[in-house]
Amino acid sequence: MAELIRIEKIVGRPLPLRGNDIDTDRIIPARFMKVVTFDGLGQYLFYDERYDQQGRPRGHVLDDPRFAAKGPRIAVVNKNFGCGSSREHAPQALLRWGICALVGESFADIFFGNCVALGMPCVCAAPDDIAWLQQAIEEDPGHDCVVDLQAMQVHYRGRRIPVTMPEGARKQLLEGTWDGTRILLQAEERIRETAARLPYMRGFRCGLTS
Repeated sequence: MAELIRIEKIVGRPLPLRGNDIDTDRIIPARFMKVVTFDGLGQYLFYDERYDQQGRPRGHVLDDPRFAAKGPRIAVVNKNFGCGSSREHAPQALLRWGICALVGESFADIFFGNCVALGMPCVCAAPDDIAWLQQAIEEDPGHDCVVDLQAMQVHYRGRRIPVTMPEGARKQLLEGTWDGTRILLQAEERIRETAARLPYMRGFRCGLTS
């Protein structure tokens, strides 16, 4: 039986991604979505903002050595992050680049839902707190950031910032029910029992004898 993965706290190095209304086409350009799986999408994250037409680096924050770190990353964003197309590839690319949580002013609804389905929390903070957090990261990036879903706080450099997220999504992450595949696997026996009772699974015989 697949064990549920409960997400209560994420610890990682933060990364400031400044800008309002950053849409999913900027996060992952459409031409990189011609894939069978999501493997390798991380390398194309913000590709057109990171590289020019000749493939030369533009100096994007993702490639700034000040923010380079191993392990989980936490992106600090601004208003309406993930707007535009509902493509699941956007949170998939973020996750596969190493971003495991996002802290922002607000998120597009479908993008938010896609993130929750991947176990990637998106929490909201007041604009002043986001501005402080982004500046603090840029001034001194060598500290871990903590997203605490139990306390609903973000911790960085001794400061505790209150955050919010819809209670239903928070409950899914805390209880592990965000992972629909694992929920199905846990219910395998009941699914088989139900399937055995369905007429169209038994050639519509419905238990009748000739």
